[in-house]
Amino acid sequence: MESLPEAVLIRILACIPAVDLVLACRLVCCQWKNLVDGAALWILKCQQEGLTGAESQENAENWQNFYFLSKKRKNLIKNPCGEEDLQHWGEVENGGDGWKIEELPGDFGKEFPSEEVHKYFVTSYEWCRKAQVIDLRAEGYWEELMDTTQPKVVVKDWYAGRSDAGCLYELCVKLLSENEDVLAEYKSETIAIPQDNDANWTEISHTFSNYGPGVRFVRFEHGGQDTLFWKGWYGVRVTNSSVTVEP
Repeated sequence: MESLPEAVLIRILACIPAVDLVLACRLVCCQWKNLVDGAALWILKCQQEGLTGAESQENAENWQNFYFLSKKRKNLIKNPCGEEDLQHWGEVENGGDGWKIEELPGDFGKEFPSEEVHKYFVTSYEWCRKAQVIDLRAEGYWEELMDTTQPKVVVKDWYAGRSDAGCLYELCVKLLSENEDVLAEYKSETIAIPQDNDANWTEISHTFSNYGPGVRFVRFEHGGQDTLFWKGWYGVRVTNSSVTVEP
């Protein structure tokens, strides 16, 4: 292997699974270590697996981290659309008649922009809240990655009202330390949807970056109620919530 041109060796190494490159190949010799720690190998692997695009740019600071983060990218919120009732949601506050899951589009509602979403959560005439706490280490995001690279934590949620009822909506997301101290927080304003609205679905999003070392958990909470205090489920509707860790 020592007689091979570096470009050829990089192409050979690019065929090896990423975990093996880091845990085994980089220990073989100084040359292999330098190649595994360098950018060229990981740029090639990203290109081979279709992970490069407009969002990557050629100035990615650490292509190895970019590769692993891109491969691991997924929605860390479990049961975001109510397909499993309220499973995985904790700290549930059931004001009024409590949370309910309904089929889209629902009474006086609109279809969701994505055909993959079929259900939503709906609130009642007193405040309803629910939350999930995401353990980043359990999801495979190790301490050094979170502390040094500090990848973006992207939060999204979708909300809508019934066209015949006004409602309120709030979103609060916190990045927490090992001891659950708040290291960064995003809290939306209380969004008021008037009665006789168009019932369209609206996306709200926030991106955490440069949040400092120590982040180990993400706490996602949302909720709302109707403003007419009608018995039943006339409050804000929420669905397709997501938290992703991105390059």
